[in-house]
Amino acid sequence: MSLHGKVAVVTGSGRGLGLAYAQELARQGASVVINDVDAATADAAVKSITDAGGAAVAVVAPVGPTETAEQLVQTAVDTFGRLDILVTNAGVLRDTVLWKMSDDDFDTVIGVHLRGTFTCVRAAATYMRANEIAGRIICIGSPTGQRGNFGQTNYAAAKAGIVGMVRTWALELKKAGITANAVIPVAATAMTATVPYFAAAVEADEKGEPMPAFFRHDLGFGTSDDVAGLIAFLASDAASGVSGQAIGIGGDRLQLWSHPEAVATAYREGGWTYDALVEGFGDAVGELQSVGEKFPPLPEDLQR
Repeated sequence: MSLHGKVAVVTGSGRGLGLAYAQELARQGASVVINDVDAATADAAVKSITDAGGAAVAVVAPVGPTETAEQLVQTAVDTFGRLDILVTNAGVLRDTVLWKMSDDDFDTVIGVHLRGTFTCVRAAATYMRANEIAGRIICIGSPTGQRGNFGQTNYAAAKAGIVGMVRTWALELKKAGITANAVIPVAATAMTATVPYFAAAVEADEKGEPMPAFFRHDLGFGTSDDVAGLIAFLASDAASGVSGQAIGIGGDRLQLWSHPEAVATAYREGGWTYDALVEGFGDAVGELQSVGEKFPPLPEDLQR
């Protein structure tokens, strides 16, 4: 079930999670197209793979425009002869509360995450269908897209939209044998490094030490490498029956996220008027759904 002979494109793979994904795909035998906006970063990522005996090439371009998506696909085909796997990881952050978020803050994040995922998947799926390749589309979501997070209107919208698109693509691409899934990673990144709650875990990771069990087990929070195995699995023939899913992973934890389903249903003859809702809304729907992620208190020995 190895990836030998397969070719993958990984967007935003110069560093961090994206680099871990690319390196694991190469470790399992795939040839990889690295993507980053910085040439030195992209070249270093390629070197990390080729020095380990793998095959990789870089495309230095911003994700979002159709031209970049088409360049990524064409580079895979021109360099390695085909394209089997696409991992859409590229992203940026412009965090601020709603009333301070500018048009540019919103458009930049949506452009890279949501539009970039769309254009890259469209280009890859078009090639795969035309060449009868039962390919693998793996899109990167976030707990923020599943639950919401303070100060991340743009990012939450983009990540929720990505999961919605994945469910649609799983339906549209099924006949072609192409799978589409979303991965919801929880790992030490540049973003989590700024959150005091994760300080002990990030410090351990930076020192090359094992993260405390509280983070790895209780929170499902780990390293980039902890996520990479799922990417390689979903890219393989072993996962040919997995599609349209949102799968969480981090530390020692693997999760399958549910699709949105109605949790309460009530009927009223004649319909639900304003007065009827004022009087009976609470009884009709029961307990309301929570929003945002909720973390347990840190053990005293892990507080910073």
